[in-house]
This record gives sequence, C-alpha cells and structure tokens, in this order.
Amino acid sequence: MAMVREVADERDALLAFLAEQRAALRRSVLNLAEETAASRPLTSELTLAGLVKHAVSVERNWTNLLQGRPADGRPGHALDPGETLPQALADLAEVAATTEALVPGLDLDREVDLDLLNHPMVKGKTRTARWVLFHLVAEFARHAGHADLLRESLDGATAYELVAAAGDPLIT
Repeated sequence: MAMVREVADERDALLAFLAEQRAALRRSVLNLAEETAASRPLTSELTLAGLVKHAVSVERNWTNLLQGRPADGRPGHALDPGETLPQALADLAEVAATTEALVPGLDLDREVDLDLLNHPMVKGKTRTARWVLFHLVAEFARHAGHADLLRESLDGATAYELVAAAGDPLIT
C-alpha cells in the first residue's frame, strides 16, 4: 500500500498522514465517470462522490474550530443537484491548503471548544488542537476505507491497483 512520506516533526507528521488519507479518498474516484462515482453499489446511502463532499465538510468544520469559529453545519453524504465530483475534488484541495497553512503556526496544546460543533455529544467538552488533528486523520482513514469498499464494489479496482494507476501515492 502507499507509504506516508518521510516527516520532519510532529506537525509535519500530522499533515503527511492527513494528506495520505486524502489521497486515498481521491484515488477511489480515479478514472471513474461522474455518474459511477455518484452511484450506490451497496444498500448503504454512501457514494464515492458523497464521501468526497463529506470529507470536505468534516475538514472545514474542524479547521473552523481550530480557528475559534463555529462549524458550518452537519456534513452531508451525497452531492446535491448541480454539484459535481470535479468541484468536490477542488473543494477538497482548497480545504487541504487551508489546513496546511494553519497547522505550522498552531499551538498543538491549545484547548479547542468542541461546543462550536453544535453537537449534543460534545457539549461542554474541550480537546487540544493536537487531538483535533489526530481526529481528522482518523476520520479520513475511516472514510478512505469506506471508499475502498465502494470502489471495489463498483468495478473491482482495489486500493493497491489504484495506487499503481495513480503513479504517486500523493496525487493531486
């Protein structure tokens, strides 16, 4: 499977592992027609295109919290009418750039108010910025695994084959 690049320090490691999970999600839609990426090969509501959109919302919400801003709302799992996979991928690149610009100057020990998520499960809780970034890595890894299963259900392509087809584990 793809390997995470060499890292310089903790912040760089957090960004590198997050980047690898984003890349796995992007690879899941490699060379797929937009209609195929939006299809449901399982009884689940999940689609590959919807997972990309969801990942954008999740990362945006958590980076908002890191900046002391409230979350934008609950992340959906499907493209809305008029939304496209290329736009969702562009949004993913945009939110990744925001995170990558934010992390180098971030105090990883700073407390983050989870009330800003506006979710009853975390009411009154705080975590560190470090915890938020580890959570993002875990969240992306979970959804990249979902994407692996969806993609293989669609056309049989495995994660290993997609890494080989991409030519670089951290494709843009």
